[in-house]
Amino acid sequence: MYVGIQDILCRKHINKWIETSRLNPSAEPILFPVRDLNMEMSLRVFCGENIPAHAVKEVNDKYWLITIGLQLVSFPFALPGTSMYNAIQARKIAYKWLELAVKNAKIKMAAEGAQPESMIETWIHTMQDPTYKGRKDFNDREMAISLLSFLFASQDAMSSGVVYAFQHLVDHPEILAKVREEQLRVRGDNLQRPLTLEMLDEMTYLRAFVKESLRAKPPVVLVPYACTKTWKINEEYTVPKGTLLAASIYPSCHDPSVYPEPDKILPERWVDPSPSGSSTAATRNYLVFGHGPHKCIGAEYAQLHIILTLANAVMMADIEHEVTPTSNEPQ
Repeated sequence: MYVGIQDILCRKHINKWIETSRLNPSAEPILFPVRDLNMEMSLRVFCGENIPAHAVKEVNDKYWLITIGLQLVSFPFALPGTSMYNAIQARKIAYKWLELAVKNAKIKMAAEGAQPESMIETWIHTMQDPTYKGRKDFNDREMAISLLSFLFASQDAMSSGVVYAFQHLVDHPEILAKVREEQLRVRGDNLQRPLTLEMLDEMTYLRAFVKESLRAKPPVVLVPYACTKTWKINEEYTVPKGTLLAASIYPSCHDPSVYPEPDKILPERWVDPSPSGSSTAATRNYLVFGHGPHKCIGAEYAQLHIILTLANAVMMADIEHEVTPTSNEPQ
């Protein structure tokens, strides 16, 4: 369901990038164009057509204020003019439109024979099933809160993942060539053919590259967990109950005993599926999306989003990377 929405919008944004480049051929930062693409794709996947186009733009424009308000070093009081105050005002706007999307989706799904075409409609459709035993009395605000949580998870981290993937791909022409060869094989004689989930599943090398790009530059570098009981890390230290423990993802993804030549982009390390292969051992140490019962619920969606974006970009455009002194420095 989601892939069709993503494919149409992805091609729209890439065509916009191409047209912009024709008008101004000099290099431009890619972060905000990628954020625009991510936001529209996410809102349409989550809300479908239950949110108007001008609302998509407003949420996108205001959402950056939420990002700024969440900086690690920020004035902690919401006084007018502060980043925290601006973030709260932006959140109010986002809730206004997301609650409207929920309301519209409920009206649509109340019609006889209505079929879900977005995440929120699927949620409502599931609750309408007479055999469904879960909670059914979610109000519009509660469902909007869940949508905003998904939006938060899918926006900035996924934007960074896409930006790094573009950079890694263009900086390694031999990998780019292999990705394009795979695209020609999967798409056959019709390069305009809409992408499907089955086609994305056939892009094994591109999937391996995306996984490797995320390993090399994980968009989220630490994840805090609250310890519900004392926990012995090793013989020297036991974590007290109630402690906030942050697992540092970057070192775990660059451990040379698990990832030989950890600073190199080597998609091949994920291609070998055998029990003794390197990918099997590496998977146990792959903390990009966390691990265990609290693993990121959007892990598959995020990876498919990056795969689909790159798959279209490499077939629609020639991409160049103008390396600057800060190109490899995370902000």
